[in-house]
Formats: sequence, C-alpha cells, structure tokens
Amino acid sequence: MRYNLVTILGPTATGKTGLAAHFAARMNGEVISADSRQVYRGMDLGTGKDYEDYFVDGIEVPSHLVDIEAAGVHYNVYRFQTDFIKVFEEINTRKKFPVLCGGSGLYLEAVLKNYRMIEVPPNKELRKELEGKTLEELTEILKGLKPKLHNYTDVETDRRAIRAIEIEKYYAENPRDESEMPNINSLNIGIDFDREMRRQRITSRLKQRLDEGMLDEVQKLLDSGLTPEQLIYYGLEYKFLTLHLIGELTFDEMFSKLEIAIHQFAKRQMTWFRGMEKRGTKIHWINGHLPMDEKVQAIVQLLK
Repeated sequence: MRYNLVTILGPTATGKTGLAAHFAARMNGEVISADSRQVYRGMDLGTGKDYEDYFVDGIEVPSHLVDIEAAGVHYNVYRFQTDFIKVFEEINTRKKFPVLCGGSGLYLEAVLKNYRMIEVPPNKELRKELEGKTLEELTEILKGLKPKLHNYTDVETDRRAIRAIEIEKYYAENPRDESEMPNINSLNIGIDFDREMRRQRITSRLKQRLDEGMLDEVQKLLDSGLTPEQLIYYGLEYKFLTLHLIGELTFDEMFSKLEIAIHQFAKRQMTWFRGMEKRGTKIHWINGHLPMDEKVQAIVQLLK
C-alpha cells in the first residue's frame, strides 16, 4: 500500500508533537494538528502547544490548524474536517508530506474514517427548553439520543452537553451527505507508555506548565473579556484554573482535582484509540521510551 499520510496519535503527555515534527523534517513534510483546543489563540500552556517541539536542528517545521481561532469561539469537528481537507490538499500541491498529529480521537476518526459531517446551526428553542436542567439530566437526555456515548467530554459541562444534544437532534432530523474527502491511506502510529509512566509524565508536565505561568495565561484570558463560564467550557486546565482564580478552589484543591482529571482524560483517550482499532483502524504502537531517532526510523521502516 502506498501511504499519503502518516498519523501520530496517543494520549496526552506522550511526546506526539516532537515525534511528528522530527518525522516531518525527515520526510520534507508538514504537521497538521488534530487537537480540539490548540486551534485557539492565547490558549498555549493549557493546551500544550509546545511550540519549541516544532524546531528540529534549529529549523521550524511548518504546522497547521494551530492558533486559527479566537478563544471563546466554539470550534467543532465539522470545521476541523473541512479545514483538514483544505490543508491536506495544499500540502500535497506543494509536494510535501502531510503528518497528522493529535490526541482528539473524534477529530482523528473524522479524517481517517471519513465521517459524514454537516454544520449544525444553533437551536434557540431547544436551548431554552434545556436551560436549568442539571448535568446529570442532560447526560441522560444525550444517552437517549446517542446510547453509545464515546466522547465523555460532551458531558463535562452543561454547555457542552446542551450542544451535544443539539447536534444529535439535528442529525436525527436532517440527512447527512458524504463529505468530499480526498482519498487517504494513512499509516497510523501510536506512542505507547505503560500506565505508570504515563501518569508520571502527566504530573511532571502539569507542574512544569504551572511553573511556566499557566495561571497567568488563564488570568490574561479572563482579563481580555472572556467569562469564567466560557473558559470552564474548555474543560481540564481551563476549568480548574478558572475555578481557582475566581476563588472556588484553593491552589492545592485545584492541582489535585486537575491532576486526577487529566489522568482520567488520558485513560479515556486510550479507550478511544482501542475503540478505533476495534472499528477497523490499524494502529502501529511504538515504544515511547525509544530515542527520537529510533522512533523516526521505526516509522520510516513501516512506511516502506
């Protein structure tokens, strides 16, 4: 099989970006981010953009779908799929090799499995009807529409749950046309660490980002006019740091709850990737402990 895309995936804190950049540099390629939060400008430390990872031997590897939207806007999988198609075709036109990289399973599968996508407009009447319901009630409503609830970030906040219900109701009432996806043959690479090492890496990275000023980043977003509710919508770092900054959590409570939430998130990511394999997506898992050159070489050999 001739591959025209390499996809590098894995849970948070496994070094996906660095590997994608090094492999792209080896292949005269460019990186396309598949991260649902790295699209937002000003949300850097909290989303783990790691800009320095895009530099290989002092040269910046071109990257796409990072910093393309203002914080506070609701980017979604439909827009990602549309943006991916455009970027993928542009990279091919320049005769560069595209490398897709990320941990947002739904975004990855939207490309790899050519999900049928239509843009879902807001439903003000439905939103008014759902207003005031608890997160537990909204979750039950969503499960009624979508019994196999794979994407648990949909029920992380009230606003996310309402939007997910809105989307499922729209899909139920409107036929979906096939997206005009290019013909993609992707070699899919997963970065594998054992559970305990993954936990250590998550905790270490969380401490590092707090030391680097992640709280200041969230405060700056609040100072720019974003409401606490808007930031809490993005979950994880932005949810718990915002709750600390508005006085609802102490620093220690914030750190503990956030650390647990990221560990749980990484576990859900792995569950999603295993589900992808069950749904027919072949993933070649490589040892995350290997030196960078060996990991790159392993991908090159698989590509051949």
